[in-house]
Amino acid sequence: MTPGRPVPPPLARPVLPNDDSVAAHPATDLDTVPDTGVLAAAYGAASADSGLAPRTLARRAPKADDVEIAIEFCGLCHSDVHATRGEWGSQKYPLVPGHEIVGTVSRVGSAVTDFILGDRVGVGCMVDSCRECESCLDGLEQYCENGLIGTYGAKDPRNGDAITQGGYSSAVVVDRRYVVRVPGNLDPAAVAPLLCAGVTTFSPLRHFDVAEGDVVGVVGLGGLGHMAVKLAKAMGARVVVFTTSEGKVPAALELGADEVILSRDKDAMAAADRTIDLIIDTVAAPHDLNPFFRTLRVDGALFQLGLPSDAMPPVNPGALIRRRIAYAGSLIGGIAETQEMLDFCAEHNVVADIELVRADQLNEAYDRMVAGDVKYRFVLDTSTLQAPAEKADA
Repeated sequence: MTPGRPVPPPLARPVLPNDDSVAAHPATDLDTVPDTGVLAAAYGAASADSGLAPRTLARRAPKADDVEIAIEFCGLCHSDVHATRGEWGSQKYPLVPGHEIVGTVSRVGSAVTDFILGDRVGVGCMVDSCRECESCLDGLEQYCENGLIGTYGAKDPRNGDAITQGGYSSAVVVDRRYVVRVPGNLDPAAVAPLLCAGVTTFSPLRHFDVAEGDVVGVVGLGGLGHMAVKLAKAMGARVVVFTTSEGKVPAALELGADEVILSRDKDAMAAADRTIDLIIDTVAAPHDLNPFFRTLRVDGALFQLGLPSDAMPPVNPGALIRRRIAYAGSLIGGIAETQEMLDFCAEHNVVADIELVRADQLNEAYDRMVAGDVKYRFVLDTSTLQAPAEKADA
């Protein structure tokens, strides 16, 4: 493995003066009025304890660099539950969640040349960034030094500080720089979770240039964990899954894991000493990392992807020092890297394992996610949304 693999170049072109002053136009002979937005059917929350209910959104008319997308599918991420229920701090309500969006282009702005009507595209966890800082210019928009603009629940300074509303909706309008192409050979519904869980696990694997002969450990076997197993296997690695649940052993092996270790089995953990090159830790609950550090070889690394709500047990620095181990974190991926991930998945036929849900099942799906009752990601079929009302909700 080679730590610090360079990221691919950014997809965005420089922002030109007055880019946003040109009126939008249909991508082809689309029956629509250029300067008007659309009313979109949606499901959202009115408050932290309201649950999700039908809403109608007013989506902006596409500006010069915008792409309007007719949404087909949107993945349900556990972070949607936290955000919608106000578990990660105060939120601006009403809130329409969803940042794993797949659909087709229905309109483009006059400066857009890289997408046309009917293209299948995706939008992940961000819809803008400053585009000027070192991170953005390096294609690392997820680490924007001035703050990325999330797909939902964020102020959008280029659009009058409107609060972004997500993909549990029939349509969305996004700047083309934050739109990716969905390969035609992949099931679009099963692609949706790749735009969050997929790139979140792909990025650290690529950063350490995982290749054939490497041994990758995966801690946890949920939405993130199952993607880490699939992607690491596709890269040629030997994959070892760590789980506390004996019941997940068959599922891990079915996904392609070469070995499963019950992390509560002290003898099994001791036998794994110095056998792993890289660990992808996807667990979002507090847990002791020190036993996992002992499974790493010299120059190994543990990437923390799960974000526990409570404090983690302390890390023993000696465990890191004695083997030059790196303990790192990683956040989703940049736009170019997201496209790279999708192209890699197309080449290796990798998608998420999903369960489709109707709009009227969203609240039940949230409860099931909290209970861990999903293999491995829910995806909303937006064709089940109600028709939009004649005017947008306040």
